[in-house]
Amino acid sequence: MSDWMVLTNFSLGIVGMTLTFLGLILSILFRPVERWTRGFFIVNFSILFVYSVSIVSGYWAVMRHDAPLIKISIFIESLSSSLIMPLLTRYLMRLCGENRYKTPQYLLILSLWTVYFVLLVYNQFSGAFYYISTDGIYHRGPLYPLLLLPPAIIMLLNLIFLFWKRKYLSRNQQKAISSYFAFPLAGMLFQMYFYGLLSVGFGTLLGALTMFVFILGEQLELAISQAEENARKEFGIRVLQMRPHFIYNVMTSIYYLVDSDPAEAKEALQNFQTYLHQNFSAVVKTEMIPFEDELRHTRAFLAVEQTRFGSQLKVDYDMPHTAFSLPPLTLEPIVENAVRHGMDPESEPLHIIIHTRSVKDGSEIIVENNGTDYVPGAPAEKDHIGLDNVQSRLSQMCGGSLSIIPRPGSGTIVKILIPGKRAHT
Repeated sequence: MSDWMVLTNFSLGIVGMTLTFLGLILSILFRPVERWTRGFFIVNFSILFVYSVSIVSGYWAVMRHDAPLIKISIFIESLSSSLIMPLLTRYLMRLCGENRYKTPQYLLILSLWTVYFVLLVYNQFSGAFYYISTDGIYHRGPLYPLLLLPPAIIMLLNLIFLFWKRKYLSRNQQKAISSYFAFPLAGMLFQMYFYGLLSVGFGTLLGALTMFVFILGEQLELAISQAEENARKEFGIRVLQMRPHFIYNVMTSIYYLVDSDPAEAKEALQNFQTYLHQNFSAVVKTEMIPFEDELRHTRAFLAVEQTRFGSQLKVDYDMPHTAFSLPPLTLEPIVENAVRHGMDPESEPLHIIIHTRSVKDGSEIIVENNGTDYVPGAPAEKDHIGLDNVQSRLSQMCGGSLSIIPRPGSGTIVKILIPGKRAHT
């Protein structure tokens, strides 16, 4: 073998070591990949890394004419490369839901690999398949084709299994596994015309990396889809958590009116009906809604509460800007908390002011009241479940934010920012 080819193969081995080491690190660190799949790639890239190291050490030994090291390197190279196909068989069966212990093909492949391993070990003492001369030159023995027969049959069986079970695999999985066959086969054809060049080994490395990219992309899509589904479920749970909270407060308000003023109780029930219609409509929505719909919901709630508290509750609206959308159940929970936690019959009337305005970063809603101060982090904060839900929903659905600050004098100011283009009002 010429010096330039030895150097070329040595360089390809270094590249292979680098690529497989990076693949191994990515397999370990990339958590969105399903656990079993990640384990497969960790083992796969570990084997390929050992394979690359044996190639580098082998050609390093060739340059130094170190026959013992050449022999050891070729043995490790042959053994590690042979492990790839049975490992791929295991992965294929896992994807197809096959029980490997009940599948004849898997047992046959294990038997073929065992035969190959026995022949490889036997060769270290006999030189029947290949041998290294004292001057460090690799020679094929008369039975060399027999050594290649078990790996070739294993590859063929895997190809048959892939074609047979392709309906159980996704498109990305089919592409991924096919690439693991295509690149080494292309390397074999290339090596027919450029004998001595390490094209088969390098093709195997490229096939493994290509397979990893396909599977990684699919797993990432699944992880994103699962995260979105979890967010939708969490939103649903939060909404269900809020519903009894709202109904309890409103029914308590109506309860006080039934005996004292039936007419007002009837009017309150009508307002409550409007409220329920708006609330249940909002519950089933997971997309942004017009601000006018949320305002209608809020007005219905306040109508019930004003019936109960009379002159003790005063509401003003300052809303020059209404042409924007927001997550459902955003304004109403804030107003409800203002009434529930700001009302004190022994103090001055509770005054709630609702502002809206167009700002540089989008639309802003400000709800201020002069009632009891709300202190974030205080023990009573557990009662403010509505605000927690609003904060979470704003973040998940539109990247919005909610802030709570003390109002000068007394009371609380809640600011909501809905990102979006600035509107002309």
